[in-house]
Amino acid sequence: MRGLVWFRRDLRLHDNPALSAACKECKEIVPLFVFDEPLLASQVFGSVCVGFMLGCLEDLRRSLAEQGVTLVWRMGEPIDTVLRTVQECAVDAVYWNRDYEPAAVARDRTVQQRLAQQGRLVRTFKDHVVFEAEEVRGLTGDPFQRYSAYRDRWWTQWRSAAPPLLSVPSSPAASTAMKVSAWPTVQELGYESVPMWIEPGEQAARARLQWFLKKPVHSYVSGRNLPAQDGTSKLSPHLRFGTISTRTMVHAALQTLSKGGQVSRPDVFTWMDELVWREFFQQVLMAFPHVTEGPFKVKPGLPAPRPAGPERDRLFAAWCEGRTGYPIVDAGMRQLNQTGWMHNRVRMVVASFLVKDLRIDWQSGERYFMQHLVDGDVAANNGNWQWCASTGTDAMQGYRIFNPTLQSEKFDPDGHYLRSYVPELTSVPTKWIHEPQLMPQEEQIRVGCRIGSDYPEPIVNHRQARQEYLDLGKQKVST
Repeated sequence: MRGLVWFRRDLRLHDNPALSAACKECKEIVPLFVFDEPLLASQVFGSVCVGFMLGCLEDLRRSLAEQGVTLVWRMGEPIDTVLRTVQECAVDAVYWNRDYEPAAVARDRTVQQRLAQQGRLVRTFKDHVVFEAEEVRGLTGDPFQRYSAYRDRWWTQWRSAAPPLLSVPSSPAASTAMKVSAWPTVQELGYESVPMWIEPGEQAARARLQWFLKKPVHSYVSGRNLPAQDGTSKLSPHLRFGTISTRTMVHAALQTLSKGGQVSRPDVFTWMDELVWREFFQQVLMAFPHVTEGPFKVKPGLPAPRPAGPERDRLFAAWCEGRTGYPIVDAGMRQLNQTGWMHNRVRMVVASFLVKDLRIDWQSGERYFMQHLVDGDVAANNGNWQWCASTGTDAMQGYRIFNPTLQSEKFDPDGHYLRSYVPELTSVPTKWIHEPQLMPQEEQIRVGCRIGSDYPEPIVNHRQARQEYLDLGKQKVST
């Protein structure tokens, strides 16, 4: 039997259910990746994300080649392209790992139906998550709407049915019927070539995990909040493209705990809980797909966003470009624009600032992040933005408002992170680094950072903006 393995968000050999099943059941396999032409043309993702994907694909190509298998690629609309390739290769079965984004679910359903009409076998597998939405449910059978309850049930499910890891499969002969041309460049895909700060591919992901579990994870509770330190795993881009599985990460973390020695159980479990958060958002997306179009839940007391117009556009542009006059907001946005990544603590600060201080709709921030993040993931991005906007599953009624200055002072006290991405502040003394607008004029001249010309004054007064947001919320409730 000849099988086609449709790679999507699973660009690896280790612990890959679809690939393992195809290699076990078929005498020949055709590994296929389809460049989704309409999706690429939509520019939903940015150049750094597409560049990272190409790097992951090249690593996968090399790994498959070492197994004597050729990775085939095609460009076009995914449904027609997959069906056309299936006929071209005369395959008997098609294998893929499931995706849970609404558009992907609809796409896969259509492909499955049309393949069934042709009499071809379709085999799909759980891979992008440890547990799918229906596996972690409440006593009533309904999906969880609170993370804490979901987390408890997730760990109960793990203890009762922890999924094993799959080794790299022994590959059967590859089909030689397909012609394979050179990979398209990022420019040929319609994007710009940008420097890559993170090494793509499965080998890099596995190496990064081992490095992280040796030392940084054991101070994760504090380290994850310090943007100037390399205290997080930075594996989110790899999870986005499936160069490593969540199962692998959880098993590796638990194995670290079992070794004993200098091991911090609270820190390791805090990190694993972040993986469970990711699965929770995937479950929300699967069970409540309307979140991609609007709020998870309409809550009373949330002020309406600022109306469209020149003032709204001015404020939004300043936020996007990192020139708000709030150093931690500007450092975060410039880090995003330059690298395609932003520290998670800073992501919360800049999101709160956009929604609560500037009163700009969270969907605008969500879209901007997706267009620039190397780890842009619909479920995680949407879930975190709705958390910050108080429209999501969180019980908070809208009054969680981050003070950017206090956040900066607490988590980057010496200003190392700020100076890394806001060079105008390089010579500003630590005394003034978090509120440079308070620096005396003579000090501004001495250090070469004049507020209003070299670095912008704050575009809003946080205290006033916070109170205005709260007052608007109270007015809405009273009416």
